[in-house]
Amino acid sequence: MTETSMTKGGNLPVVAKAVQVELGWSGGPGAPDADASALLLRADGRVRDDGDFVFYNQPQHVSGAVRHLGKRRDGGRTTDTVGVDLGALEPEIERVVLGASADGGTFGQLSGLRLRLLDAGTGGQLALFEMEATTETAFIGGELYRRAGQWKFRAVGQGYASGLAGLATDFGINVDEEPGATASTASSAPTFPSAPAAPAPTPAIASTPLQPGPATPGLTPMPPAPDASSPRLVKGEEQLPVDMRKRLSLRKEQVAVSLRKHGAEGVTARVILVLDASGSMSFLYSRGVVADVVERMAAVAAQLDDDGEMQAWTFASNPARLPDLALGDLPEWLLRHVRVGELTLFRRKKPRRGLMPGQVDMRAVGVQNEEQKVIAEVRTYVREHPAAAPTLVLFFSDGGVYRNKEIETELREAVDEPVFWQFVGLGRSNYGVLERFDTLPGRRVDNVGFFAVDDISGVPDAELYDRLLSEFPTWMREARRLSII
Repeated sequence: MTETSMTKGGNLPVVAKAVQVELGWSGGPGAPDADASALLLRADGRVRDDGDFVFYNQPQHVSGAVRHLGKRRDGGRTTDTVGVDLGALEPEIERVVLGASADGGTFGQLSGLRLRLLDAGTGGQLALFEMEATTETAFIGGELYRRAGQWKFRAVGQGYASGLAGLATDFGINVDEEPGATASTASSAPTFPSAPAAPAPTPAIASTPLQPGPATPGLTPMPPAPDASSPRLVKGEEQLPVDMRKRLSLRKEQVAVSLRKHGAEGVTARVILVLDASGSMSFLYSRGVVADVVERMAAVAAQLDDDGEMQAWTFASNPARLPDLALGDLPEWLLRHVRVGELTLFRRKKPRRGLMPGQVDMRAVGVQNEEQKVIAEVRTYVREHPAAAPTLVLFFSDGGVYRNKEIETELREAVDEPVFWQFVGLGRSNYGVLERFDTLPGRRVDNVGFFAVDDISGVPDAELYDRLLSEFPTWMREARRLSII
């Protein structure tokens, strides 16, 4: 394709497999800086979740198909570039909007504002779009869109006076509103503050009403003096709200049934919970799905762990240990600690809000997927805090795994440690090496389990606990034979 100069509204086909979109400008004294960004949209013109926004605080999409490549300065000229691998975009992504925001001023204060479309393979220029601006603080320079199976580029040149937040919310991004923000720039969708201003009700349970289900035939009421295969009574259980206590009782029975089914009745284990808090998980947090998962996993710890407590971590770009979850504290723990990573849209660094005791500042956790970091931290904890019982790690993520080599290294090195890693996928895609671990050779024992579900809230407890606990007993038997435990 030869170099093409474009006017607003013009379009052209893109035959390159991967492209770079370069925003360029010149600035003088008092001129603002500018930042390029990209939004990945479905056919309805909306993002699927906050993970579909690529910008300076979230520089890589979970699929790896879109990346913020950063700035270059040459004299008085600055460029900021986004890379798009068209062949790697997920099938449901129909458009990639190429945006920009001005930091500390308007685009009218910049000269020579232009957008270049480059072939990422050859570096050749495919299109040049020179733009004009006045009071805009955010801009859509262009968009890549799919039409009849062919990718095309359109020169847009649309400005916003409401900044990056106004641009983002137009496409469905949840914006953490700053004090003083106007109603026009605030998203109508749920937001995720660093800490609630006042205690709120216990998060709603997203799953369907609990029934013993078909997997529990012949289940008898719990006797006054339970044996090893019966639900265990746990300290603090009597403090729970009545409805939560009833759910817990039924769930402990179902965990006991699942353990008995797999030949593991009466076993004990230390249970550790790991929760993905990356940007793409925001929808699952806002719907109460993650809170429901935690409550369901509390029943596993209540049945397996002698003290009924769970250690817990959250992670995104960085891991953070959460306070231990004691059963009697479950309602308050859900309120304080089941929180997603936050996108900082208005500023790069925002004033810190007050945190409740024990809360993690989720801005330090970030928004990307770095599973290997939290795996390493949990391994260190287990080494430094040995236990008589083996450790079962319940690891929940919605995918976007891209550190495959690093994750594989951590889990291979952990093969001789008294830990079984049970990964559960929550409906997105690209679980990478986690899906392949069962077939990876060269390990003394299979120390990793994985399964994924489209909607965990719709999975009955009987099925969930069966799948969750199906491989752990087999690992325990083999690990005991090899003197790992």
